[in-house]
Amino acid sequence: MYLETPKKKVNKSGKEVFEFLNDVKNFETLMPENIDKFQVINENRFLFALKGMPEIVLQKKQQTPHTQLILGAASEKLPFTLTADITAINEHESEVTLSFEGEFNAMMAMMIKSPINNFIGTLSENLAKI
Repeated sequence: MYLETPKKKVNKSGKEVFEFLNDVKNFETLMPENIDKFQVINENRFLFALKGMPEIVLQKKQQTPHTQLILGAASEKLPFTLTADITAINEHESEVTLSFEGEFNAMMAMMIKSPINNFIGTLSENLAKI
């Protein structure tokens, strides 16, 4: 399953957006209002839970300074990645696209597609406000 948000314009340089996302504690400010729990585990890992959903641990998997950051599930039970692609427009603006990719059976994909789409959409909207 692959989901992607439309490009969002952010009034920060690509470097500033990358550094913001690279600090996992900043994800708390991007989370939807229905967040139930958020906890930084270490500099590369955080745990979050939305109301009515199980806890998910995300960790940094890969990064390309100032252009891309890939987070992935720490558990193999639900293997997925959340990727932020950052494109600099000029020294004060950039565009960010968030994408979610995971391998799920058809039933699971059908159940989680809408909540995941809403989740990454909210992250993208909130990122535009930083």
